[in-house]
Amino acid sequence: MTQKITKKITAYKVLTNDEKAPSSENSAPQQNPADFESMHEKMARPEILFGSTYKIKTPQSEHALYITINDMILNEGTAHEERRPYEVFINSKNMEHFQWVLALTRVISAVFRKGGDACFLVEELKAVFDPKGGYFKKGGVFMPSLVAEIGYAIESHLKQIGMLQDPKLDSQHQQFLAAKRQEFLSLHNAELTTDTSDFPAQAILCMKCQTKAVVLMDGCMTCLNCGESKCG
Repeated sequence: MTQKITKKITAYKVLTNDEKAPSSENSAPQQNPADFESMHEKMARPEILFGSTYKIKTPQSEHALYITINDMILNEGTAHEERRPYEVFINSKNMEHFQWVLALTRVISAVFRKGGDACFLVEELKAVFDPKGGYFKKGGVFMPSLVAEIGYAIESHLKQIGMLQDPKLDSQHQQFLAAKRQEFLSLHNAELTTDTSDFPAQAILCMKCQTKAVVLMDGCMTCLNCGESKCG
């Protein structure tokens, strides 16, 4: 096969038969990207799907909700193997929300099966606010609505299967926030809210991470959870 050389030759080497053999053995045939399977709405559902179930317990109801998300395994056994969500089911003894919960699961499942990037669903669900008011979860995280908590459960699952990446603070940033937390507690003789949070009791809600962890430090409102600061 003839190849055109467009650059100046600065050195050369003649390969022996022994050197040529390994290169030819290691060179695997390249696959066409069109051969890789991707999610689409006409894909037949297998008899068995693997997934995870998430429990949601809110102070608004005595009965918990159980969210089951089943995944489809694409390109199984290849280097391009991946898991993609295929369907969602929500079950609860509380029949008060049955109608809209059923509609929501069908819409979400349809979006999953449509293919493409379905991660936008997480932000859309998390942005739903209950006009009656939200509630705080363990850890001081504020949930604006039950729909938003369903969005958080789906976000957790997408992170588990690798569709979403969890932005984590580096070790230096974590050490800095831990030091600031201890400094605040010692200066103000504050105590941690052991019932719902690991942050000072007088902390207020952070609009970025939805956690009650914002305190006044060095004349600036700073979040001890995500590091968000009004001073930059």
